[in-house]
Amino acid sequence: MNGVTTIRRSSAVTKTVLYFTAMIGLGLSSASFGPTLPGLAENTRSPLNQISFLFTARGLGYLLGSFRGGRLYDRAIPGHLLMAASMGGMALCLALVPLISWLWALTGALFFLGLCEGCLDVGANSLLVRVHRERVDPFMNGLHFFFGVGSFISPILIAQALLAGGDIRWAYWGLAILLLPVIAWLASSPSPAALEPAHAAEAAGPTRYALMLGLLTAFFALFVGAESSYGGWIYTYATSLGLASSTAAAYLTSAYWGSFTLARLAGIPIAARFSPKPILIADLCACIAGLALVALGSSSLTVVWLGTLLMGFGMASMFPVGLSLTQRWIPLTGRTTGTLMLGGSIGGMFIPLFIGQGFARLGPQTLPVLLISALVLALAILMGVSQLAGRIKKAEEG
Repeated sequence: MNGVTTIRRSSAVTKTVLYFTAMIGLGLSSASFGPTLPGLAENTRSPLNQISFLFTARGLGYLLGSFRGGRLYDRAIPGHLLMAASMGGMALCLALVPLISWLWALTGALFFLGLCEGCLDVGANSLLVRVHRERVDPFMNGLHFFFGVGSFISPILIAQALLAGGDIRWAYWGLAILLLPVIAWLASSPSPAALEPAHAAEAAGPTRYALMLGLLTAFFALFVGAESSYGGWIYTYATSLGLASSTAAAYLTSAYWGSFTLARLAGIPIAARFSPKPILIADLCACIAGLALVALGSSSLTVVWLGTLLMGFGMASMFPVGLSLTQRWIPLTGRTTGTLMLGGSIGGMFIPLFIGQGFARLGPQTLPVLLISALVLALAILMGVSQLAGRIKKAEEG
């Protein structure tokens, strides 16, 4: 019996390392676009205002890949083969992108790249839950930390490739080559078994189950939108108020993402000791407090720095902990994971847009005020879903 347990643990460790490695590859691909944007504009002879549509194409592809890919993982298709196919599509796109000289073709390639990235992301998250079940919390934090590692390394590798070869082709081809061993490992590794569909939420009735999933999707949309909005707009906020020069504002943005990455690492042991719900409540309160500092300290760069660091620390673990908490209330199948990521993608697309409109009409304070409102609403939704889950559990026990 001990031998069987040891084999199962070894298999779980191997699969976990595989998913962590796949997320590094996803981070490498996701962060590759920005540093090579001028080179892509030169290749297609397009101005930056036209090539900026590539962001939208990739985002739409990611959204569709997350949603549709989640359903594929719930079918009879082995999860690792689907992940390998997704990463293979990513490698192919990365190899072809620097060779494309037509903007319309490049737009299609970036859409397909986003489609593959979204499908891979859903797979890593949902299959990790299949491996660890109710013990997934610290591993989920680790998974998203390694995505940050890949995103951090990617611009460095691209910079070195450009220095060595002077051409974005070598940068993209180098990233594509790095994905190949992971593709082979995924294709040759057995996939974990699917989760059982029966669950308390479903047993209590499909209406309540759908309501919980809908509320959780709205919750993900709100905090993911806040995460991307702050990272995208804090630079403009600081410079518009005259708090910082362009260089200092860039450092402020880096501080947000730096604290975000460090906090994801710190979140691994925290998730192992505490349950997801109090962690999420503490995260939301930290973010709201940080945004309050940014709003009230609009004449002090030091206060804005403190608020930014607090915001980064609070935001870091919300996505992985949110998935862990969802697993305790409803089964985190591929379909469920894809739906939650769909919500996050929608929030990431539209909340920054609303802030941009508010900037133009009402001024920079739109950023902290709108994000505080979004996160207070997210906290209210979290408490509402928690109460609904409690009633479902009592109904099942009764």
